[in-house]
Amino acid sequence: MNQLEQIITRRILILDGAMGTMIQRYNLTEEDFRDERFAHIGGQMKGNNDLLCLTRPDVIEDIHRKYLEAGADIIETNTFSSTRISMADYQVQTYVREINLAAAALARRLADEYSTPDKPRFVAGSVGPTNKTCSMSPDVNNPAARAITFDELAVAYREQMEALLEGGVDAILIETIFDTLNAKAAIFAAEEAMNRMSRRVPLMLSVTVSDTGGRTLSGQTLDAFLASVSHADIFSIGLNCSFGAAQLKPFLQELAARAPYYISAYPNAGLPNSLGQYDQTPTDMAREVGEYIREGLVNIIGGCCGTTDAYIAQYPALIDGATPHVRVSAPDSLWLSGLEMLEVTPDKNFINIGERCNVAGSRKFLRLINEKKYEEALVIARQQVEDGAQLIDINMDDGLLDAQVEMTTFLNLIAAEPDIARVPVMIDSSKWEVIEAGLKCLQGKSVVNSISLKEGEDKFLQQARLVKRYGAAAVVMAFDEKGQADTAARKIEVCARAYKLLTEQVGFNPFDIIFDPNVLAIATGMEEHNNYAVDFIEATAWIRQNLHGAHVSGGVSNLSFSFRGNNYIREAMHAVFLYHAIRAGMDMGIVNPATSVLYTDIPDDVRELIEDVVLNRHSDAAEKLIDFAEKMKGEHATATGTTQNTATWREGITLEERLKVALTKGISDYLEDDLHEALQKYPKAVDIIEGPLMAGMNYVGDLFGAGKMFLPQVVKTARTMKKAVAILQPYIEAEKTEGIASAGKVLLATVKGDVHDIGKNIVGVVMACNGYEIIDLGVMVPAETILQRARQEQVDIIGLSGLITPSLEEMTHVATELEKAGFDIPLMIGGATTSRLHTALKIAPMYHAPVVHLKDASQNAVVAARLMNPTQKPQLTDELNADYQALREKHAAQTKPATLSLEEARSQRLNLF
Repeated sequence: MNQLEQIITRRILILDGAMGTMIQRYNLTEEDFRDERFAHIGGQMKGNNDLLCLTRPDVIEDIHRKYLEAGADIIETNTFSSTRISMADYQVQTYVREINLAAAALARRLADEYSTPDKPRFVAGSVGPTNKTCSMSPDVNNPAARAITFDELAVAYREQMEALLEGGVDAILIETIFDTLNAKAAIFAAEEAMNRMSRRVPLMLSVTVSDTGGRTLSGQTLDAFLASVSHADIFSIGLNCSFGAAQLKPFLQELAARAPYYISAYPNAGLPNSLGQYDQTPTDMAREVGEYIREGLVNIIGGCCGTTDAYIAQYPALIDGATPHVRVSAPDSLWLSGLEMLEVTPDKNFINIGERCNVAGSRKFLRLINEKKYEEALVIARQQVEDGAQLIDINMDDGLLDAQVEMTTFLNLIAAEPDIARVPVMIDSSKWEVIEAGLKCLQGKSVVNSISLKEGEDKFLQQARLVKRYGAAAVVMAFDEKGQADTAARKIEVCARAYKLLTEQVGFNPFDIIFDPNVLAIATGMEEHNNYAVDFIEATAWIRQNLHGAHVSGGVSNLSFSFRGNNYIREAMHAVFLYHAIRAGMDMGIVNPATSVLYTDIPDDVRELIEDVVLNRHSDAAEKLIDFAEKMKGEHATATGTTQNTATWREGITLEERLKVALTKGISDYLEDDLHEALQKYPKAVDIIEGPLMAGMNYVGDLFGAGKMFLPQVVKTARTMKKAVAILQPYIEAEKTEGIASAGKVLLATVKGDVHDIGKNIVGVVMACNGYEIIDLGVMVPAETILQRARQEQVDIIGLSGLITPSLEEMTHVATELEKAGFDIPLMIGGATTSRLHTALKIAPMYHAPVVHLKDASQNAVVAARLMNPTQKPQLTDELNADYQALREKHAAQTKPATLSLEEARSQRLNLF
């Protein structure tokens, strides 16, 4: 542990302020920048601040002195643009090594001069983002084009960092990150530079958000950014530039709550005026920065654009006696990302990896890539995501294609499509050069599919180390020098060996390991193949129980290869296999997210036939299934066993059952007819939503919770429900009675970081029908917007919605901000049953107003009435009582058990409906 790492645990450190702002105060001329040395170089040299390290070192020395005298513990080298990429704009790229060496030596000398035993001073080597981006095209007409490659960036960064290390910096600071792929190239270069120089120093990162939504210029959320850089050995991570301290605070809170590193912040001096100048005074900025310090958000505090030594001079008094931020624990889950994070946690049940962007598995996709019809190929990728794929697998391995070129082109095209790029990518290839080319295109944290021990340990370790350096997770095939593992014992042997090598020799994060124990074809007519599914399931169970953190995936369609041409049997086999494999621990797989056959759809006799084959229960099981498959050739499956394109499934069942099947299967063809029939049967349109439609939604929720339905199918259900509500909306509006006083004003929002809104929308419709005025803020709504609109509209209730796990933390954050701001408005929490109950339990002690969690959307009107009339005491249903007790038991088994009794929860204003 070096001195910097020792001190940061004891006190908050002060970073210096802006270099450019200070330089402007010296009113330097073109001659100052150029000096005689660079008189022969054409073009303007003024503005090349880094060159002053060679032409006016006295100015840079004076600026460093001023910051050190103001109390800075860390000063940055004047090298923000000192790569040959940025310096090429001034035609001085051949001088970058000299500039970096001079800058580091100058800062080192001054830091040593001002150091005392009680207050040592440190030098951070400043590494800026360059003036080019790896993730975005410079040509609007060619989204696949790039101005620079990953390799070119990495070489330029390494050259700069080697000089900084040689010059004596104490840390490398990669700052003002606006494109995460640039940052990944810099991290890659830093590792190489430190190895080449035989000198390791702390690695500091600082990202800049480009809008009030908290995304980088290249489109990533902060959570996604954290996932993207989670492979690196990071000392600190933080935010700089873009905003003033007040505007930056919510993003800093988000970062501090999730990042398992020391936290830094150096905001601008407020927001710029119309002339681009900063008007905020040092005192005003200090007041805002003081909130960071009092709330324990930071370990390092400094200033960016508009700040000077006068601003930094305010900080020593602020940090005196202050407690530094305490780092949060490293995540105990797999973090992946595209533009948004995918956190693989047990509550997600099963992660669907879309399989259709694979030239080996889709003839249509192969044809489109071969014909260079990329727009149409992107439609397939987009459809996979819309159908619920949480990752998309991309494979370009075909003899007629240049797989490396096609992988690079397609991944670059995806980067320009936010609705596709929001999910992580699985780079699928048997060729290492294709995988490596893909890794150099993705700013998010991707998955490599795959590596194995097939060519021995040395090759395996070499590839694994590179996967880690590029910042990806890895699928590890159960394949070694002896060949593909087919029995459970062989699968376990190979996976255990690979796990030991990865964790002990490579330092691979166990949560980044995804084993594929080989899904192999069954019912092939060969007896030795009959137990393949059982072998997979048994190996899966062993891996999940014995290899901590590791995940299990597989190519599910391989299982049914013997039945190609019979889609119903194939999909039914997949549904049965997944049901059993997921129960054993399989938590992701390459599947078609548009599959229509559910485990519960399969008739009992057919399911028994298929389970006999999958579980190898009888020696003649395969023959019986083959005979059955032959008999049903040419037939089509419906929601009950034949296709959803015919209406036979509708015969002989009630209206309510038809609506339930329509929601469960995502069939919208007959919604108009069924809902118009329902309008004749039910007194009001809203009764249809609260009755049969909500019953159908609850049934879907039960199937999902039991592992009999997966996210893509739930997505189809949500779409169908939205269509149903849209059909009923005109009737709901017509049934509203004019002149009746509003029952209250309700603000609804899906919290920041979440785009799921079906529950929120249903709540809004039902409450509007019960006389409430609804203010719907939409999705991805930050806490500050919720507070601002709640105060502006003077609402009576706030309803927060969200589906994904990070949303639960964001709801807690909103409640905390409401409490700080002195709000006394009841909160309604919506989400998955256990999760929202967990969130309500967490929020209740910290927010003094009533907190409720909704069992389903149909009960919100009575909930609201009770919230707004405190004399009516809420009743706790038996079902939710059981939910609560189960959650308490779960918490009791953990290190920090819940101590609330039901009575205590009620006394702390936690009302459960």
